[in-house]
Amino acid sequence: MSYRGLPAMTRNDLTIYDDVAAQWWSDDIRWVRTLKAMVPGRLAFFDRKIDWRDKRVLDLGCAGGFMAEALCERGAIVTGIDPAAQAIDAAREHAELDGHDIRYDVGKGETLPYADDSFDAVVCVDVLEHVEDLDLVLSEVARTLVPGGMFFFDTINRNPLARFATITMAEDILRLLPKGTHDPDMFIKPGELHAALGRAGFVPGR
Repeated sequence: MSYRGLPAMTRNDLTIYDDVAAQWWSDDIRWVRTLKAMVPGRLAFFDRKIDWRDKRVLDLGCAGGFMAEALCERGAIVTGIDPAAQAIDAAREHAELDGHDIRYDVGKGETLPYADDSFDAVVCVDVLEHVEDLDLVLSEVARTLVPGGMFFFDTINRNPLARFATITMAEDILRLLPKGTHDPDMFIKPGELHAALGRAGFVPGR
């Protein structure tokens, strides 16, 4: 069934990060609190692979700075980048209030404004399923990493279970995320990601 004149829902809607920038650190918004609550679990895994102290780390897709600040607290030298300018403003303001020395830039993964070999590690969570050009982003990450540098990421598998969990449950029913946050067609199958990483020169780990 269809209805004439009803606008189609915008998928992969990245305006949501600027829309809530002023409240990013307030804990007032449920889905933002969810993102914040996921940082310790992600870092518990990443921490087993690297000692962050004095490492130059890029938080790619940092939004308002949850992961960037956690990395800074572990002793990393952190740069955060995100296309959401207002979210970056919120990240800068909060870092200053908390005394964190973090560089924040507005920009996209497809055109990272950094020299070759700038970072010892790149962290990229909840991002790859949103980018315009996965191969270009991975190529840019590889370019800006030192030889032997590490790329830490998570993303969403393109299968019926992930679609049900992320779209039907998290967006439509439980409202853990705003409707339209994700486009399920942009989710990435593991084999596709493994191949893309190889094309960029990475050696995928477990």
